[in-house]
Amino acid sequence: MNEKIPTIALVGRPNVGKSTLFNRLTGTRDALVADLPGLTRDRQYGFGSFENKAFIVVDTGGLMPESADPLAALAEEQAQIALQEADLVLFLVDGLQGRLGPDEAIAKQLRKLGKPLTLLVNKSEGQAKTAVAGDFYALGLGEPVPVSAQHGDGIAGLLRELLASYPEQAAPLPLDGVCVAIVGRPNVGKSTLVNRLLGEERVVAADMPGTTRDAIAVPFDYDGHRFTLIDTAGIRRRARVWEAVEKFSIVKTLEAIERAHVVVAVLDAQNDISEQDARLLGLVAQRGRAMIIAINKWDGLQSDEREQVRYQVSLKMPFLDYAPVRYISARHGTGVGELMGFVQDAYDATMREMPTPELNRILEKAVEQHQPPAVLGRRIKLRYAHQGGQNPPKIVVHGNQTEKLPEAYKRYLTNRFREAFKLVGVPLVLSFKTGDNPFKGRKNELTGRQIKKKRRLMARVKKR
Repeated sequence: MNEKIPTIALVGRPNVGKSTLFNRLTGTRDALVADLPGLTRDRQYGFGSFENKAFIVVDTGGLMPESADPLAALAEEQAQIALQEADLVLFLVDGLQGRLGPDEAIAKQLRKLGKPLTLLVNKSEGQAKTAVAGDFYALGLGEPVPVSAQHGDGIAGLLRELLASYPEQAAPLPLDGVCVAIVGRPNVGKSTLVNRLLGEERVVAADMPGTTRDAIAVPFDYDGHRFTLIDTAGIRRRARVWEAVEKFSIVKTLEAIERAHVVVAVLDAQNDISEQDARLLGLVAQRGRAMIIAINKWDGLQSDEREQVRYQVSLKMPFLDYAPVRYISARHGTGVGELMGFVQDAYDATMREMPTPELNRILEKAVEQHQPPAVLGRRIKLRYAHQGGQNPPKIVVHGNQTEKLPEAYKRYLTNRFREAFKLVGVPLVLSFKTGDNPFKGRKNELTGRQIKKKRRLMARVKKR
């Protein structure tokens, strides 16, 4: 049984549906999709899950081996890096256009790769398998698998086969205590922060981006608690990742996020919060990890500059209102002593057990103070709640017509539960389930007496 989180790379010539498949596998709309070839130029990373099995997906630009376009060459280089990172490769071809010359050139490259490879014939909806796949046997890559990235046809069976050798949940790293991943862009001070917490120079820290090339796990004790810090390589803009030695950095960071209990996201106070920062923190939130935002290099700022940084945080990351923001200086130690206290609180919150009687008491009180709205004259009723999981904490609420519950009311309940259980630094997942109506679809059978009464009433109506 393979114990690592698999990385799946999507490759193929332009406009065969790689970005559409990326969005399908990750359940997002992160990859741009349009009927234009070459829209994706660099690598796009995302998390996916199927039947409780986690995986990482890498979307690439279209491979064009014989193109003279310099932008195509850049996309080609990015795709080659993705292939080296991948554990599984999905080669997409277009079932409507059939086998083309670029498909054969790409197939020739992939045959030399020596990695598990699946040939997907995309855009196959409504077509017989023999008709749509027959032309692609000539590529010499085994049995073609017809799928539809747009409609989802064949995707479940594909994932079930690809992930058969992987465990239902990512196996935990052999680490002690609370696993804390330190993430952020290059040169924001991650390694300096780790060394400050450890009180010694355990990891390389230098004033140049990209010093850390891999994830480094360092166990230590702090205030009577056992922790393991994972110092990760910085995630830089994908278009700037060129060196072969850096090609595994992003996947290692994503794997560290997946396995961490708590993530400390380090941002540079002396540089603007970038789209890359927001994307990285969004990935952490998407995986439901407890998070602390550490704004580093705080000591060197004037008061007006500090106000500007606070404004940027509130403006660009409103979706992380649950995550505590700490202002620190890793080099001088300012605020670092308090950071691990917040990490411990976040860990306690993400692993908290919430008794069912207490959950129902909070739900009942919340509904009593603010009733759910009525839908078509019928009041939405929320009957009971119970805990559905940990890391992140999940609460399942049962009732009727819960699918019609407004987002504003869901946020209201989330805040009430978060406040009651002191869930600091963790995204609370609220799931709503509507109970089945036992009489749905059943015809009301009248008794003999009811039938006679109905006839009498109808006769009177006709006379009038």
